[in-house]
Amino acid sequence: MNLPIRFLLALLLAGFAASAAAHEVRPGYLEISETGTDAYDVAWKVPARGEYRLSMYVRLPEKCTGTPAPGSFVAGAYVERWQAHCPGGLVGEHIAIEGLNTLQTDVLVRLQRIDGTTQTVRLTPEQVSFEVLAVPGAWQVAKAYFMLGVEHILLGVDHLLFVLALLFLVSDWKRLIVTVTAFTVAHSMTLAAATLGFVYVPQAPVEATIALSVVFVAGEILHVAQGKPSFTARAPWIVAFVFGLLHGFGFAGALRQIGLPQADIPLALLFFNVGVEAGQVMFILAVVALLSLVSRFLPRRAPTGYGPWQAEQLIRVPVAYLVGSVAAFWVVQRVVGFWA
Repeated sequence: MNLPIRFLLALLLAGFAASAAAHEVRPGYLEISETGTDAYDVAWKVPARGEYRLSMYVRLPEKCTGTPAPGSFVAGAYVERWQAHCPGGLVGEHIAIEGLNTLQTDVLVRLQRIDGTTQTVRLTPEQVSFEVLAVPGAWQVAKAYFMLGVEHILLGVDHLLFVLALLFLVSDWKRLIVTVTAFTVAHSMTLAAATLGFVYVPQAPVEATIALSVVFVAGEILHVAQGKPSFTARAPWIVAFVFGLLHGFGFAGALRQIGLPQADIPLALLFFNVGVEAGQVMFILAVVALLSLVSRFLPRRAPTGYGPWQAEQLIRVPVAYLVGSVAAFWVVQRVVGFWA
């Protein structure tokens, strides 16, 4: 492949990384708990950076009274709490998030009734309101957490770059399937263990180490390209499994920020994980399709070298440097953040 094409592909990957980093999934969270006849406790958590919160606000039905108490910034969010009185209750009424249609984030809403039943809804810029149902169903929980899982992996650039690095390290389908499966099994284990409270690891060191794992795999790609196969190249599934355990703690941290419906924790956890896997498969298929497309414009060197892996071999080094450089920046940024 000539230099301009390599540069173009590297530039596209750099643009992807920058775009994904700028759209980290940090959804808002609204919890409404029925405490008595027509009485509700409201907790509203808005994503924030420093002292700046996103401009979106809860709009309860007009018949509801109650004013939010002064909020506070807590762990990357602005949190407000108040009590609302809604004569006649909320069934059949609509609740909206004002300003959501102008932002690139979601809002997870959980409405818990006094009888213990829960309605969970995911609001988006395209759907900024919902109707309170008389009898909520489990399907709403499954759908909401599945989509959150898909979005978290597709917009979580550090996880995607790790998967991308694995794709460039493993150059045949059989080994790729085994490696990705090992990564999936591992992060599913720690995601469940951490979310259910069996294990706790501070989030800041986890995020820094995840970035370091991307640097490590990028370096292994360069070793392979230089004809210096290491243990990682010989048994990538083992390395993928070990680092997958780490990435699972990262997924769990995001899920803790979102919250889980107490009455449907197993269902929500299952479908969040299924959503993560679905998004991961979508990303892998997209990358392989792109490599296959690029390979069509390359000279056919040998019958066994034609296909997605031919393009992969030709851009392996620039991709390794790009991925490693971005991840190294994250390592420094996240370590410095320990003392910020």
